[in-house]
Amino acid sequence: MAVERPVRLVLDASLLLDPFEGGVSGEVALRPGAEALLRRLRYSNLDVAICGPEEMPTNVSDFLEKTANVHSFGYILLPDPSGHLLLDESMLEWSRSSSCFYATSRVDEDLFSELQSHKWRVIAVDNERGTEDSGVVNISKLEELLLTLATLIKKEIASSSVLMVGYAMKQSREQDFAKRGAFPLYPSKNGLIFVPLSFELPLASQLNEVDMILHKMTDEIVNIDPNCSISFPKGISFSAGMSEIIRFMEEYPDFCIIDPFKNISPLLDRLQIQEILVRLQELGTEGRPKLRAPHSLKVKNFHGSELQKQLAETNLSFPLIVKPQVACGVADAHNMALVFQVEEFSNLSVPLPAILQEYIDHGSKIFKFYVIGDKVFHAVKNSMPNASLLKSSSGDEPLTFNSLKTLPVATKEQLLQNRVQDNKSLDIDVVEEAAKFLKESLGLTIFGFDVVVQEGSGDHVIVDLNYLPSFKEVPDSEAMPAFWDAIRQSYESKKGKGQT
Repeated sequence: MAVERPVRLVLDASLLLDPFEGGVSGEVALRPGAEALLRRLRYSNLDVAICGPEEMPTNVSDFLEKTANVHSFGYILLPDPSGHLLLDESMLEWSRSSSCFYATSRVDEDLFSELQSHKWRVIAVDNERGTEDSGVVNISKLEELLLTLATLIKKEIASSSVLMVGYAMKQSREQDFAKRGAFPLYPSKNGLIFVPLSFELPLASQLNEVDMILHKMTDEIVNIDPNCSISFPKGISFSAGMSEIIRFMEEYPDFCIIDPFKNISPLLDRLQIQEILVRLQELGTEGRPKLRAPHSLKVKNFHGSELQKQLAETNLSFPLIVKPQVACGVADAHNMALVFQVEEFSNLSVPLPAILQEYIDHGSKIFKFYVIGDKVFHAVKNSMPNASLLKSSSGDEPLTFNSLKTLPVATKEQLLQNRVQDNKSLDIDVVEEAAKFLKESLGLTIFGFDVVVQEGSGDHVIVDLNYLPSFKEVPDSEAMPAFWDAIRQSYESKKGKGQT
């Protein structure tokens, strides 16, 4: 759906400035929570401006103007209240063509009256005196502003097709998505409004306002017991905020969440991931490249004699990539090693229990696939060199690395050498069939997986699965509409099933 009427938001200086700082010569600073608010509003798809009175001290005015510029906002000086006009000319113009909101922490009844006469909605935040004006929306904390705005915008549009999505994830992930325009406060083309769920406020009242929850639950894991078979919620400790969302979903199981915790939990455990991927052999690939999981083995220790026996029984041969069984959510989940001989397991620092996985020579190319609703995207990235090249530089030691930070990627010379030696290419149809199979098996809306093409055999091997990836390699013009459509379709599917 398209929403044609723009939404304007003006933030009064009193809302942003720390009341304990400032003055003619004092230091000027933002109040706690203001920076997070401005960061989110920058990518909200709202037209935002910061304003203050003309009589402000120069250092305060300069600070506000600089803050506005940093976040790509407008900057407005309100006329001297002794004059006949209380609003800036641009604010009067906006009221004729836009839905306008004014957020403030000071009570100015004359200004409020003037704003309301021009159809502005006033939101008074964290004001001890408050206002008796029935047309003013009063909230107690700055953190409530975005949800309040979203609720008012939805009412202003007066369309039952507009849905509000409350999301929960770590700040860095939220910022990566937001910069791409993923979380608009102004409705997306298909009618979605996004608001962050704050764990600093009562969650019940927030969840009563939103239509669905989008989350990255692994961002809120406090601890995973490595000695406990991971089966949600067994063996997993979450933050207080995520625990409250989990309790809410237990009480209201028909509420839409993207995605259900029990559907995601298998991806926390590399052993369960392996068990899912082994089922790929159910797909018929006659006359096409073989689609499979990597050969692997779970171990509880690295004791030499016992380990050699296990390797022989499973026909696993060196080199082996060693990964913690816990796939994500804890600090050392991505600490891995490439081992070339059994002696190298001595004093290996990879957390136990661990998964030993065949190392597949793949020409230093990895294909990253992203399933976003009913769309499948992929990108090609440089990857680790073939085992012979890694062994020559390992110095008879295991090669340890963090797969997110210090992955040993092939050099330009190695990439060129691989292109000359092997010309096996990706069969996109085979992998898209796997994507459909995994989507049905996992019951997930948005997930990713990595594919390597084995040199020599041409086997297509899926080596990793993950939930709600960043899909940053997919152009925003394609990724964002697919992202919004996937969320909307998941909601409508959930509601449709609930009504049958």
